[in-house]
Amino acid sequence: MGTDTSMSTKIDFLYLSEPDMIAAGVLDAARCVAICEETFSLLGEGDYLMGGANHNNHGLNIVFPKETPFPNMPVAGPDRRFAAMPGYLGGRFDVCGNKWYGSNHANTQKGLPRSILTMMLNDKDTGAPLSLMSANLLSAARTGAVPGVAAKHLANKDAKTVSIVGCGPINKSCFTAIMTQLPNVEKVVCFDVFLDKANEHARWVEENYKVSAVGVDDAETGFTNADVITVAASRLKPLFFKDEWIKPGATILVSGPVNTDEAFLTSCKIVYDHTALQEAYVEDAIASGNKEAYYSGVIGGPFYRLIDAGKLPALKDSIGLGDVVNGKKPGRESASDRIIFIACGMAVFDISWGFEVYQNALKNGIGTSLNLWEKPSLA
Repeated sequence: MGTDTSMSTKIDFLYLSEPDMIAAGVLDAARCVAICEETFSLLGEGDYLMGGANHNNHGLNIVFPKETPFPNMPVAGPDRRFAAMPGYLGGRFDVCGNKWYGSNHANTQKGLPRSILTMMLNDKDTGAPLSLMSANLLSAARTGAVPGVAAKHLANKDAKTVSIVGCGPINKSCFTAIMTQLPNVEKVVCFDVFLDKANEHARWVEENYKVSAVGVDDAETGFTNADVITVAASRLKPLFFKDEWIKPGATILVSGPVNTDEAFLTSCKIVYDHTALQEAYVEDAIASGNKEAYYSGVIGGPFYRLIDAGKLPALKDSIGLGDVVNGKKPGRESASDRIIFIACGMAVFDISWGFEVYQNALKNGIGTSLNLWEKPSLA
């Protein structure tokens, strides 16, 4: 798709609905993990750009005020915002893209997902659209695949027990990806503050993976004795876990807000998705004028506080998963290491997985071709 201006000024692009995305392989968890691993390698090499002057911002949010004199202007509500996540990814992808979404927790009362997302891929030179795609499944898949890559590089290979902390759709995606990397799992513990959700999740695990699964609503049971723990609980109710709950050799894969004892964070090994992204969060926290409040609203907050206090290494001296994937820094060094991995989400993963699905769609004749113009009026 796109355009070759030496031959034609016509621009068509491919529209992919959610059913189109499914047909083009967006739910292929193992392939998504492989693509995200490739993306981590490019991050580690620096062959990417994201938003902001530092090229590392997560994205740009529209956050609504608590009050407004304008009758139609939205006001603040639980997880109510719009966000744009632009980026460029190099390597064989060599493409620009932007994920755009609106989020409102009240959507769930209407039978809608909390966030409704679309993704646009663009030619890096002309800016011409290549594909506009439904992105809820895309985003969930890459969100899950990121801890899947971490599981491959950080978890003990003989892990037998996995704990799912937060039994929503994102952690279902995380678990699906993680299981592509852990062939020896025998037991799964599903924790949620709502026991019916935990039990439902456990039934799903047993039906799809033929392993023993149990639902619990007690946090200690959810964290204790697990070899691998995937955390993707609600951002509205950050979880707290205790140092003594985490066994030697455990790997905690964090995809949502969580907090823990200082003793745990200062004694475990911390691996970030990308240290430059985390540094951009801290820059934004300082610029906000209320660093403490900002820290309370982001996944990395508990870590940033300890870094500021000199109790953890500076981010520039810390480990990013891209460096582990590229062999530049060590990941797991012993079977007894307790490792926590922090993922905050980056546009480059939406771009890489979106590009892969787009290529699959082109090869297989999936989607609808839309015309931008035959000849631009303003050229």
